[in-house]
Amino acid sequence: MGGACNLQFRGETFEEIADMSREHGMRMFRAGDQAHLQAMEKMKALMSKPDAMRKWFEDKRTVFNNLPDDPEE
Repeated sequence: MGGACNLQFRGETFEEIADMSREHGMRMFRAGDQAHLQAMEKMKALMSKPDAMRKWFEDKRTVFNNLPDDPEE
């Protein structure tokens, strides 16, 4: 989802991926990981602009929906 690391998440829906990403972010927050903390600050700034945040999520959802069903394709 464009975060601070290259960890890959796999799921059937965009919402599943978003939840996994959020959970990972919280673990990294608790661990005090600086790269993730910086990425969270950027997201926090984005969240202060509802239209920008909505567009960001829709763009990510569009990317997810256009991925091939089989990651090997």
